[in-house]
Amino acid sequence: MERLDLLAVALGLACLAGINLYLTVFVTGLAIHFHWITLVPAYQSLEVLGHPAIITIAGILYFLEFFADKIPWVDSAWDAVHTVIRPIGGALLAIQVLGHPSPFFTVIVALLAGSTSLIAHTAKAATRLATNTSPEPFSNIGLSLGEDAAVVGGLALVHFNPLLALLILLLGLAAFFYFAPKILRAMKAKIWLAWKKLNGPADRGMPAQLPIALSARLASVFSRENILGETIAWAVPCISGRGGRIPANLSGALVAMNEEPRKLVFVARKNGRPFARSIDLEDSIVAHEPRFLSENLVISPAAGKGPKYLFIFSRPDAALVEQIVENLRERLGQQGPTGVETRLEPADLSS
Repeated sequence: MERLDLLAVALGLACLAGINLYLTVFVTGLAIHFHWITLVPAYQSLEVLGHPAIITIAGILYFLEFFADKIPWVDSAWDAVHTVIRPIGGALLAIQVLGHPSPFFTVIVALLAGSTSLIAHTAKAATRLATNTSPEPFSNIGLSLGEDAAVVGGLALVHFNPLLALLILLLGLAAFFYFAPKILRAMKAKIWLAWKKLNGPADRGMPAQLPIALSARLASVFSRENILGETIAWAVPCISGRGGRIPANLSGALVAMNEEPRKLVFVARKNGRPFARSIDLEDSIVAHEPRFLSENLVISPAAGKGPKYLFIFSRPDAALVEQIVENLRERLGQQGPTGVETRLEPADLSS
């Protein structure tokens, strides 16, 4: 039971370090230094965290993180720098909890603790990336304060009931692995969109030519779906947003056929497997919706009932999205400008 408690404390501190390493060390050091908690003999190795030098350094670094963590995109840059620092710090904290056990047990716990810190860090970084798609400070401030409160509350729980903390940690890890594919897809999509935005402005005046060829990665997926042998009118790479029966953040292509003007096919690979969905454009409205990181193609039912679809393009592809909207309106026999026709609420079709 004593060894299980040690493992619970070690992994608990590692998890909290993955969220905010400096706050974890700072609060733990203060509690030990001012005798807010009494270390039992099994945890005497943690007494070093109460050294004034460690508390001071951790406090200064937390002070810097406190402000960096509340500024859109600065928080994501800070997270990127700490992708290595937090797991290493979490592993070192866990080793310090153990004291001087056998080298075998130390290595095992260090690996578990480092992985736990990395998972917590990844979940935090992904949440921040998703928040930064609509950059405004209030969401970042709220998330940052909530994370700080979670760290302080988690430290209290680890101290008073380490086994309950371990149970909550295991449930959190199970939830992470269940949602991991979605989380990683979202991170990949947001990083790609941010990179494209930094490397090219949205220029609607640039001439745009709709491509007609699919990459080799997606051509085989389309051929499986194209049982009638229809010919491609255009095939444009994009990322799926929420809508219809299509999962969000799949990197694929939107394909239009010459033989069926009121039908589109989205093709992609989901977890390495072919994925294809047909989209019926009958009685649909097509619109171009510029956002901070992306240029979105929105397909919604004219009557207000039915599936809505969102497809995400990079900011430099603004002219291409307008060309798609114009082409689809011609196919549907609709009239209207190629620019933004409607602006949907982010809650309806946010990526």
